[in-house]
Amino acid sequence: MRHVTPPPSWVGSSGDPNDEQFGDIVDPVDLATADAYDAVLLGEPYDGAVIGRAGAADAPNAIREALATVKTHHFDSGPVANVGDIGDIAIPEAPTREVQDAVSEYAGRLHDSDALPVFIGGDNSLSYANARPLLDSGRLGVVSFDAHLDCREVDGQPTSGTPYRQLFDDDLDALAVVGARHFETSTTYADYLREQGGDVVTAEEVGEDTVTAIDHAVDALGGVDQVYVSVDVDVLDAAHAPGCSAPTPGGLTPRELFRALRLVASDDRLVGFEVVECAPSLDTDNRTVETAARTIAHVLSAATHGGTDV
Repeated sequence: MRHVTPPPSWVGSSGDPNDEQFGDIVDPVDLATADAYDAVLLGEPYDGAVIGRAGAADAPNAIREALATVKTHHFDSGPVANVGDIGDIAIPEAPTREVQDAVSEYAGRLHDSDALPVFIGGDNSLSYANARPLLDSGRLGVVSFDAHLDCREVDGQPTSGTPYRQLFDDDLDALAVVGARHFETSTTYADYLREQGGDVVTAEEVGEDTVTAIDHAVDALGGVDQVYVSVDVDVLDAAHAPGCSAPTPGGLTPRELFRALRLVASDDRLVGFEVVECAPSLDTDNRTVETAARTIAHVLSAATHGGTDV
């Protein structure tokens, strides 16, 4: 079992005692106490496999700091509560495949708890590690919010562009990529995804009708038993997410992403969530970090309150 470093102290920033923030409600936990919580955060400070610009290794604590100052109240579902933080997994100094194996072993232990695992990355290579243990528990479908398909062939070591090829090689049942951009992937990889039965919902489709787009993505998963959700922050338009490995124009707005996430997270098959590829050192005015923090808030709110109002 991989060890983790203890989580930082969570402290809200408001002097008003009525301003409950995530910094006031997140508790330190370990694997033995995780069952008592609705959701547990795990930081994954790793960017050793990123194809583009590095910087995601610094994201877990930056996102925690931003989330600590976010208020817990959602107008439709009320306040978020009962959230734990297990700390950061200790990443071994090893090739990416060994890093994936180590992270996957610990992620599996967290999946075995009654809490919803929330992985704070880190680069996209760890999507394979985070989701892989679920393949042993039933039919798995992934909803990947990403500008790219991440179905590249593994040539030597895995990269941030290979996680879904790796999962398909291990018998992933279904994948829907939401927010993919035209001219951001190769025909070969688009054809590969189609051959695996995967589906693509473009950023244009999300912008035209978010509810219909997400209905399409969820329908594409078929009758899977489990749904895992991944957000690569490059799914956002570069104007909203400059702090990522590969910012490009034509992406989602934060409001579109939050709405889409609430719709997906309301599915009672949800078994895990991650946010990846946020690079604080590349950010402008903390835009990307703040948005990444709020993706977590929206997922926690929808997932732990049944998602009846999205």
